Amino acid sequence: MLRVALLDDYANVALESADWSVLKGRAEISVFNRHLAASEAAAVLQPFDVLCTIRERMSMPRSLFERLPNLKLVTIIGASLPNLDMEAATDHGVVVSGWNLSNPLYRQILTATPELTWGLMIATVRHMSLEDRRMRAGGWQSTIGINLAGRTLGLLGLGTIGKRMAHYARAFDMSVIAWSQNLTPEATEASGAKWVSKDDLFRLSDIVSIHVRLSDRTRGLVTARELGLMRPTAYLINTSRGPIVVESDLRKALSEGRIAGAGLDVFDEEPPPPDHPFRAMDNVTLTPHLGYVTRETLRAFYTDTLEAVAAFVEGKPIRVANPAALDHPRQQRASG
Repeated sequence: MLRVALLDDYANVALESADWSVLKGRAEISVFNRHLAASEAAAVLQPFDVLCTIRERMSMPRSLFERLPNLKLVTIIGASLPNLDMEAATDHGVVVSGWNLSNPLYRQILTATPELTWGLMIATVRHMSLEDRRMRAGGWQSTIGINLAGRTLGLLGLGTIGKRMAHYARAFDMSVIAWSQNLTPEATEASGAKWVSKDDLFRLSDIVSIHVRLSDRTRGLVTARELGLMRPTAYLINTSRGPIVVESDLRKALSEGRIAGAGLDVFDEEPPPPDHPFRAMDNVTLTPHLGYVTRETLRAFYTDTLEAVAAFVEGKPIRVANPAALDHPRQQRASG
């Protein structure tokens, strides 16, 4: 019987998001509702044959694969993950099974992150997190927010999520400008926004919202230089990935009051340590990487995950991202 670990199920919804009873008698399922630190992951996960991940919540470097001799399958949400060493998985005979792009449930992702982003933006410019804490401590109002109407929203990236943000902005009577490395003026105008240079995006925006994917080109895309172009009354919102912004530069800009504030759903290290400076800053609104975390989205994630595990149990792996792993002796022993 295969031992299956459902990792990083922080809200305890994995077992109710898909019908895992189809594996009854063929797999033993364990749910981990807390994040496993790198220092403990190998020891805790050593007995498992299958690891089921949720996006980048669990890092899977070569050093981890080297210490998991029983591991045969890793399921992922996506075609690949930046924090999963695919070459190491293949070298150790671990099949990586990705998502089903034709799953109609994934339409929910198109709205989940922009909805969270818009809420985080409002919470940030109206200081909702700070005022909530003060209310619970017996206090009353002490901050002044800004109207969104008449302001300029700068979108760093105008893909699926960025376009949805531009759509929301029009309903709030905001002007929208946008830039990314491959964005053209024609594509920008077709989305109801105005193309500007990268520098002008930071100079002219009242709120900059980040919507590019993390890659070698976008890692460290926002530095002290770009933050220095922003107005002291401007805000930065990041629901994409933490390393797109140089974290130390952002901390300094916030602590020195060179920008008004930030709304952050993503971080360099997730979860960030308890003593992380952002946790103590009154001009920062924080959420724990909730962009895609809705019941609808997680239902899609776990439906695909279960399908991949069930296929593997039947000896017919699906959506294999590293086919060479199928020929590894570890897989041959498993099928035998």
